[in-house]
Amino acid sequence: MAIDDLLDEHEQGERVRTWLRQNGAGIFGGVVLGIGAIAGWQWWQKDQVNKLAEANAHYEAVTRSLQSSDLDEAAKQVTALESGKAGIYADLAALELAKAQVEAGKAEDAIKTLQVLKAEGEFKMLIDQRIARLLIETGKPADALALLGNAEDSAGLEIRADALIAQDKRDEARELYRQSLGRLDVAAPQRRLLETKLADAGGTLADPAAENN
Repeated sequence: MAIDDLLDEHEQGERVRTWLRQNGAGIFGGVVLGIGAIAGWQWWQKDQVNKLAEANAHYEAVTRSLQSSDLDEAAKQVTALESGKAGIYADLAALELAKAQVEAGKAEDAIKTLQVLKAEGEFKMLIDQRIARLLIETGKPADALALLGNAEDSAGLEIRADALIAQDKRDEARELYRQSLGRLDVAAPQRRLLETKLADAGGTLADPAAENN
């Protein structure tokens, strides 16, 4: 090998060592950060799996308690689910518990169970409607109306009308029943019940104002 070639290799080696001295810390830090990110991701995945497994165990405990009609134990398990990151497990368990409480004649307990649900959007609307129906059943129609506000969907209008009937405000209720029917599909299975409610309130399917025109 020629002397010139050896000098070139030596010079190249020096350049590499100089570059490593200048940039080695950054490279090492990047490697450490990369390893840390991978380890953190693996820990997060393991943590999520553990939480889901724990939530599933609580949910199964709720199911077993409901099957044995132990509503108090079921309520404890639902509370445990709600205090963690159980997601859909907590919602399903609370809904099942509320249903069992209603069937057991414990509407007040069912209301409390539903009220702690962290519902949003359309799901929240459905939960509020269920709570409103229970409030009417427990003699609190004013609270039901306050909860629903100015709900304009068919179910919301019907429940508002039910609350007004409970307050003996039949004229206002009839109008809401008519509006509810107007927003309901003609083939909807609940239409017959709604028509019966309107008739019981002293109303007819036709709008009296329209009949006079």
